[in-house]
Parts: sequence; C-alpha cells; structure tokens
Amino acid sequence: MSIANDAGHTVTERRPMTAEEKKVILASSAGTIFEWYDFYLYGSLAATIGAQFFTAYPEATRNVFALLAFAAGFLVRPFGALFFGRLGDLIGRKYTFLITIMIMGVSTFLVGCLPSYDWFNNTLSMGWLAPVILIGLRMAQGLALGGEYGGAAIYVAEHAPQNRRGYFTSFIQTTATLGLLLSLIVIMFTQIYVNANFPEVTNAAGGKITAFAAWGWRVPFLVSIFLLIISLYIRLQMAESPAFQKMKEEGALSKAPLKETFGQWSNAKIALLALLGLTAGQAVIWYTGQFYALFFLQSILKIDSFTANVMIAWSLVLGTGGFIFFGSLSDKIGRKPIILLGCLLGALTYFPLFDLLVKTANPALYKAQETKVTVVASASDCSFQFNPTGTVKFTNSCDIAKQALASRSVRYTTDLTAAPGTPAVIKVGDVIVTSFDAGPITTAAIAEAQKGNLDAKKTEALIAAKMAEKMAPFQKSVAESLGKAGYPDVSKPVPGAVRIQIDPKEGLANFAKMFDIFDAQKLTIIGILTLLVIYVTMVYGPIAAALVELFPTRIRYSGLSLPYHIGNGWFGGLLPATSFAIVAQTGDLYAGLWYPIVVALMTVVIGTLLVPETYKRDIFKN
Repeated sequence: MSIANDAGHTVTERRPMTAEEKKVILASSAGTIFEWYDFYLYGSLAATIGAQFFTAYPEATRNVFALLAFAAGFLVRPFGALFFGRLGDLIGRKYTFLITIMIMGVSTFLVGCLPSYDWFNNTLSMGWLAPVILIGLRMAQGLALGGEYGGAAIYVAEHAPQNRRGYFTSFIQTTATLGLLLSLIVIMFTQIYVNANFPEVTNAAGGKITAFAAWGWRVPFLVSIFLLIISLYIRLQMAESPAFQKMKEEGALSKAPLKETFGQWSNAKIALLALLGLTAGQAVIWYTGQFYALFFLQSILKIDSFTANVMIAWSLVLGTGGFIFFGSLSDKIGRKPIILLGCLLGALTYFPLFDLLVKTANPALYKAQETKVTVVASASDCSFQFNPTGTVKFTNSCDIAKQALASRSVRYTTDLTAAPGTPAVIKVGDVIVTSFDAGPITTAAIAEAQKGNLDAKKTEALIAAKMAEKMAPFQKSVAESLGKAGYPDVSKPVPGAVRIQIDPKEGLANFAKMFDIFDAQKLTIIGILTLLVIYVTMVYGPIAAALVELFPTRIRYSGLSLPYHIGNGWFGGLLPATSFAIVAQTGDLYAGLWYPIVVALMTVVIGTLLVPETYKRDIFKN
C-alpha cells in the first residue's frame, strides 16, 4: 500500500523532490547542524574551558571534574538515546526533537554565561558550583544529542519516497561534518579577531593569558542562541511524520517501546547486529577520517592548530558532497555494499595513507624515524597509558621514558628484558639516557610537606617543583641525544613541516591565509585528508536509511538511536585516546590505526554475514 505524505504524493512513486519535502529536509538538517555545532564547541575548546573551571582546584578534585566532563560528552549519549527514543515512539518524532534542540541550545548558551573560578578577578566566581553546573550542562548536551539524531533521521526517512530514502536522509548525514566545520570556522574567526583587538588578561595566578583564553571562548557559545531561535522557528512549522501519524490513527503505537525493543530477542538481535555490523565500523571510520586525522596532525606531527584546522576544513569542503552521492547511490545498489566497502577501504589503506601524511607534512620527522630508538625496561615497570582526560599520572621509569619519546613523536621499540627494579633506559643509537622513578620523589615531597604542615595545594606545588627539578636534566639529555640522531625539536616550528604563517596583529585579514594552499605539499595533504573524508561519506551517507529500515515503525526511534550512539559515542568517541595509548605503548606512530582497522574489519565480517540488505523495504509495512 502506498502512503501519502504531507504534500499529497505517494511515497513509492519516482518523482522530483517537492517543495514540502525540501522544507522537511531543510528544517531537520539545519537544526541538526546547529546541534552538532553546539556539541563540538565544547570538545574543540575543552582545554581552554578546563583552565577556566578546573585548574583552581586541588589535583584530585580537578581530575574528577575532568573525568566527568569527558564522560558526559560521549558516554552519556546512549542514555539520551534510550530516554528520547522512548519518547519519540510514544509522542512522536517532531515534538521529541523539538525538545532535544531546546535542551542543546539552552545548555550551550548557558555554558557561555557561566561564571568561572576567577572570572573578572573572582568578583563573579561561583566556587565549586561552577564546574558542577558546567558538567551538568555538558551532560544535558550529551543527552540531547542522543535524542536528536534518531529523530531527525527518522523524520526525513518517513517523509521520503521509498526509492529515495538514501538520498533524502543523506542530507541529515552531512550535518555532523558541517557542524564540525562550522564550529572550527567560528572558533578560528573569534580567536583571531579577539586576540588582535583586545589585550592580554592577568589571571588569578598573576600570569598573562590571551583575551580569547580569558573570555573570548564564550562568544561561540553565546552565538548559539541565535541558531537555536532559527531552528525552533523552522521546526515549529513542521508536521508529524506520516508513518507515525498512521500508526497513531490505527492505535498501533507501542505502549512500552524500550521493553519491546530490547526485551524481545527478535528486536534486540537487530539492535546488536546494527551496532556490530554497521555503526561500530562506521563510527571508527568517521572518527579516524575527521577527529583522529586532526589529532594526528596536531599531537603527533606537531603541526600548529591553525594550519591543521585549515587542512581539515578544506578536506571537509571538498569531501562533503560524497554524503549525498553515496546516499543516492545506496538507493540503487543497496546500503550494505557501500558502507562495508568504506570500512574495508579504510582498513586496507590507512597505513599507507598515514605514512604518506607523515612523509609529506613533516619530512624531517619522517626521516628521523630511520634512527633506531629503544626503551629497555622491566615488564612490570611499564603501564598501558590510556589517558582519555589527560589527567592520569604515570610515574614508573618506563612510563616516564615512553612519555618523553611519545611527546616528541619518536618511533621506538620496547625491550622488556631488564631485571625487575632496574630503571628504564633509552637507547638512541649508541647513546644511553637513564630514566627515573617518580614514586620516591613524590613520597619524599609529601613527607616534607607533612613536616612543614603544608596544605593540599602547597603540597601539590612542592611535588611539582621536586618533579621538575628531576625531570629537567632528564628531558635535556633526551632532547640532546635525539637531536644528534636527527630528530627535530618539535617545541618550535620544524623546518620543512607544513605551515600557514599568520600574524595575530593582522586580525581577520589572516582568514585570507586559508587560501594559501596552492603548493605541492599542502595540496597533497589536503588530497590525503579528502580521501579519508570520502571514506567517511561512504560509511555515513547511507547509514541513516539503513538503520531506519531495520526497525519497525512502532519502535523505530528507540531501536535506531541506541546502537547508533553506542557505536559513535563509545566506539568512536574513545578512538583518539585509545589510539594514542596504543602509540605510547608500542612506540609506533602508526600503531594507533590498529584500533579502527580491527573494528572496521569486524563490521565487514558481521555485516556481510548477518546484517540483511534493506533498501527495498517498505518501512510503512514493517
């Protein structure tokens, strides 16, 4: 049976997109872009925000706050999927994602308004309440995002002609990338303008920080209120989806969508296959092609943030059309072949592509990796350095040696044949540098602090001073030995490394430098990054249609949202921290790629064998 949409057309006929359908896509996509913009702002400015809200507290408290803020961003998303998924199956798609966009927009605006610890010399300080409220707002963002995507994707899919669902929903798939791009542009624009036109600010510790770090970071958050108003206006003009309306009129809505979705194995099995056979692989390809690529440029190749952001921005501009292309193609040949091929191509080509990226972006570092560097240590002295919040302390001599090398992007191997209790050593060619164990230093400092009746903050400062006293000569010896072996000094611009030079005094005129890309080095890098984005569009363009088609209408919102947000919030969100921990553990700059490769190959196998092809399904009948 054919179902008429709001414009009076049946969903099965082949025809051009109607004005009403264009409005549906515009309204859903615009709002979702703004939601992703809001969500990515915090991630992009986490270090700046942390300095405003967390650093005034003792280290133990600061670590708890940092961990909670991190967890809220990714781990909370599936809980939002459960809550709003249930709501969407009970009261409708339209009203649910009206609620989610309100929560996201208001939470983001309030982050920009929230007084920090020493805002305006402490006159507007809220003390410990400020970071607690900040974490609450971040949790609200995560929960809202957990409900937004499913609602937008389903709403568009249920308005689409049956043979064009991939094409229609592909516009929703562009929103995450466009939201990221919008956030990067607004942050760069604000940072350049504020720092060029406003003086540095003295913080509570007496140090100087830029105007952007002091207060300018709030501007992108405050701007979000205008985006919220636009989104609400557009979405209030929308009608409920025809599929949900039909179910409601027939009295066929689920009374307990969560129980029906996850309490019945026939439906729970679909959710599990959607997670492992589609969204897990899609997520790691997405995060590798955009977030990990940016992280790799900045943290491993030591490319300055402006240059790295420009390279990524151009790749997003050039590659974003792929979402529409592959979404439309999936209407003709199916969802699975494109999604699984994208996963397979990523798994097969990541190593050569990232190798070419290193060789092109930082040739001196690439050449230096020919020098053999080895950490010789006892197996019991080495930890797996998984540190998603950046606050975990690794104090054994092996860990300190590895951190010293990883921070300089050194490629090294580990020899675990040293006797227990022996301090780790770094061998750079024929030169040996002995590491040290921080435990005794910390213990001695604490004893000294107790003897002098020092409070927690002064104790922490004493420990830091003692560590710095020991660390300085060690770091100097490491730097000298690596320098003699040809490793560049990554603490300053590396000769030959890609760089777009800007002058803060020129203000917004620096934006013209975004077009300073027309040389072989920069174009090659953009080409590599664009190919990574094309993989992203292959796996992400058809995924919304595939997920919508897997679940019956009565439990579609609940069923779709959870596997999507576990895949993207957990498998994808943890990727940068997991991959960097693997790099630190192995000493291989490319070893972190094994995480997305293994997950992508798992999805290829499970998706090929167990996930059904759905592109010909009539979603009004299941």
